[in-house]
Amino acid sequence: MKHLGLFFAFLLLGQIASAQEFNFKVELNTQQVQNYDPSVITSLKTAMTEFLNNRKWTNYDFTPAERIECTLLFNIQQIVGSDQFSGTFHIIMERPVYHSDYHSPLLNMIDKDVRFQYTPSQSINFIQNSYSDNLTSLLAYYAYMILGVDFDTFSPDGGTPFYQQAMSIVQSAQNSGMPGWTAVEGSQNRYHFVEQMMNKAYEPLRQFLYQYHRLGLDVMASDEESGKKAVLASLQYLRQVYENRPGLYDLQLILDAKRNEVIQMFSQAPENEKRQMVNIMSLIDPANGNRYREILQNQ
Repeated sequence: MKHLGLFFAFLLLGQIASAQEFNFKVELNTQQVQNYDPSVITSLKTAMTEFLNNRKWTNYDFTPAERIECTLLFNIQQIVGSDQFSGTFHIIMERPVYHSDYHSPLLNMIDKDVRFQYTPSQSINFIQNSYSDNLTSLLAYYAYMILGVDFDTFSPDGGTPFYQQAMSIVQSAQNSGMPGWTAVEGSQNRYHFVEQMMNKAYEPLRQFLYQYHRLGLDVMASDEESGKKAVLASLQYLRQVYENRPGLYDLQLILDAKRNEVIQMFSQAPENEKRQMVNIMSLIDPANGNRYREILQNQ
């Protein structure tokens, strides 16, 4: 179960403090639009923030320190009338590493197909297996996907129930006429994000998330050598996925989130570990191969 050590520590002290799952920072960028009502933007930001942070998304009790750190930046590209919004969601999430002050990036992604209607009097009420409006579906979908990725890093396949919830939202939204929910719209959208995480053919992605974080990063504070070896071994899971299907959307999302961290982690590693990392990462992330190979020059 997630964070058992912290849970029982608080239990023994009789100081369990439960909280919702997220600490979402929501920002709305209006630089690309003109002649809008600022009060509507303020209302929308408040509604999004309260929906994500105040709703209870799971059956687990999170302590305040365990809340998942996320940023959602809505870059508004167009406002039609006063209630039709379109633009992009930039979503960033992090995971705390045990016994350290470090937060490891898990997602750094952009959804380019964001479109919804919103009025200040509108409530955001999510009901499972029911489509009410696209804003509600978008926010609920990403909440469940973030939970899925987070829980996958703490236990093998721990995110499964949350991916199932996200897929249910996809299925409910597919007849809405809104973009990003169907398989035929392209290879990089909300449908493919969740489908690939649930697809057994790409199971190594989730094995990577668990080994890299729980058996690797979480161990490094007490045993850096063993933790780093587990991280290095976990890269083979990404290689398996690449050899199965180069260019897979979810593989690219993971690479975009972890690239800088992997390079930094191995920049001062022993020569043999550096070369193993570079060989794998330059193969599966060829567009950034030179960035990995640069660390071989830093002897």
